Amino acid sequence: MDEELPEKDKYIITKENVDVLPASILLSDIEIKLVSAMSREYILRTIIDEIKEDYDFVLLDAMPSLGLMTLNVLAACDSVLIPAMPEYLSAKGLELLLKTVFKIKKRINKKIGFEGILLTMFNERTNLAQEMLEMIKESYGSHIKVFETKIPKSVKVGEANARSRSIIDYMPINKAAIAYETFTKELLNKELM
Repeated sequence: MDEELPEKDKYIITKENVDVLPASILLSDIEIKLVSAMSREYILRTIIDEIKEDYDFVLLDAMPSLGLMTLNVLAACDSVLIPAMPEYLSAKGLELLLKTVFKIKKRINKKIGFEGILLTMFNERTNLAQEMLEMIKESYGSHIKVFETKIPKSVKVGEANARSRSIIDYMPINKAAIAYETFTKELLNKELM
């Protein structure tokens, strides 16, 4: 945990002016190592602080769990973008996540805020998706932005993942790829306001 970072070109992949640090199987035992680490919730923040000046944005993707790795991500970030599927359990999980973020804000990272909630795997033709959208808007929309853009469900996203490619790279004319591009514009417009 106290090792020096290697040179960036040893662990960062650059493609089209975007640097990506992919996860690996080596992260599988990180939770065990973090348990005994000193200041364990700040380890990722320390690493991010060393490189963040090189970037306009640093995006951290956390697992949908509330373990030590997710705690590190929440301690290191300025704001949280919450992806949610339009399903009952996912919508109910928002409540637990929001409580956790508020605890983190109070105790560990006072500057953390919310970008908003992004609905993913959205099938606008189903009643359940529409009901969950309304439930999320009613429950959280008054204090957290619910993005207008919805990422539709698409088999092509799974195909792209299986080939270790983004959906935009794999099939840029796919409805999910187009939705992600639209969402990016919506998010950046929010940032510029």
